[in-house]
Amino acid sequence: MRLSKALWIAVLTASAMAAEEVVVDFENATVFLAEKKANRVPSYEEKGVIFTPAHDPKQTRGKALLMFFPNLSNGHKGIGSAMATESIPVRATFPGPVSAVEVKFWGSTGVPALLEAFDTAGKVVDQASLDAAPARKAPGDPTPVFTLKVSGPRIAYVQFSGPREGEYLVADEIRFAPVSEGATK
Repeated sequence: MRLSKALWIAVLTASAMAAEEVVVDFENATVFLAEKKANRVPSYEEKGVIFTPAHDPKQTRGKALLMFFPNLSNGHKGIGSAMATESIPVRATFPGPVSAVEVKFWGSTGVPALLEAFDTAGKVVDQASLDAAPARKAPGDPTPVFTLKVSGPRIAYVQFSGPREGEYLVADEIRFAPVSEGATK
């Protein structure tokens, strides 16, 4: 018996949804080192997800680094690019294929945000964007958090980017749905 393409996609999606969702929240990350120096790292791993800069700097010979940021409004920790003058996307590579990724962000007021999903060949399979991060309505309000979502049959990694010079975009939490082992390529 042969399954139609639409039915096959539905079967793959259902099996992927049956897999347990994984949440990466960075709460065990060290934000500051001794003497209140920011913790800048070339890579970070949590729950099998490896975070790295997407590429080396193009404007300098320096090393691309990631940095952990504390959200002063809610106490959560997040991860972003430590490169203040050259926007380098942050890549999150999954331990196996995933079918959906949801990222909660916060950042500079008005910072654009782009979340892209890639397959193992490096092809973009989905993307979501926001032209400008929401602003606080009043000076004492908490920093707004917003969510972007991408999906695809076998996502290998996602990248987030958007900040211009002097801005920042921080991933506060990443949720993803692994593709079950029974799903075919």
